[in-house]
Amino acid sequence: MAEKKGCRGQLRRSALVEPGRPALSVRRQCELLGLNRASYYYRAASETALNLELMRCIDEQYLKTPFYGRLRMTVHLQRLGYTVNHKRVQRLMQVMGLQAIYPRRRTTVADAGLRKYPYLLRNLPVERPNQVWATDITYVPLAQGFMYLVVIMDWFSRYVLTWELSNTLDGLFCLDALETALTIGCPDIFNSDQGAQFTALAFTTRLERAAIRISMDGRGRAYDNIFVERLWRSLKYEDIYLHRYATAPALAAGLERYFVFYNQDRPHQSLGYRTPATVYWT
Repeated sequence: MAEKKGCRGQLRRSALVEPGRPALSVRRQCELLGLNRASYYYRAASETALNLELMRCIDEQYLKTPFYGRLRMTVHLQRLGYTVNHKRVQRLMQVMGLQAIYPRRRTTVADAGLRKYPYLLRNLPVERPNQVWATDITYVPLAQGFMYLVVIMDWFSRYVLTWELSNTLDGLFCLDALETALTIGCPDIFNSDQGAQFTALAFTTRLERAAIRISMDGRGRAYDNIFVERLWRSLKYEDIYLHRYATAPALAAGLERYFVFYNQDRPHQSLGYRTPATVYWT
């Protein structure tokens, strides 16, 4: 049974980079290896210690009450004893990609100049693996920073095909994830939100080159990508919040363990208590 991890590929390529070579800069080595330079350095994005603490509280509360905007979230933090105003909370929520206008996390931000695609999954019976894949990005807290995580999931089996980490919201790590996933299978339909990472020409062109139909969530709809949203909740409560990873490499190792568990060992009620790997590969 094949089991591939997008982040493994980045870690392997990172090990090939040789800093200090006068004839070949780190930037050029990353380009030749097809490696996101941010992933090579693999350092978490940073904020002050207090802001990281606030962001962790916001993230945990948002999973419970995704309808909280900056004002309600400010009240929540104040009740916890933090002296914060709504402007600070608004900025932190923007960094995290959270918007209360959407009942789901909005880590990606739409680019008005790029082409949008219709939502193709409404009333569509999904009856087999590789009929529909879905993707999304979420904020992941660390002890001294944070990262962004993207996954690509098979809609029918809930199988996580691949995942990637980045300390920036550029589209390269999403494209890396897509390339890895396409070595495993090829869907009829690929669903995402309308974020700039997924509406980028490089991303949509890669899908179209593989003859994959593109579907995008409707604006303001809470449940267009519901299975990935459930994955984020499971991941954070079952792993991220329990382990409170200190560094990006520790997070990557933890995610690798968790997604093996999620795919191969964790029974899903919606799958008749089978595992995603069992459903996807049989």
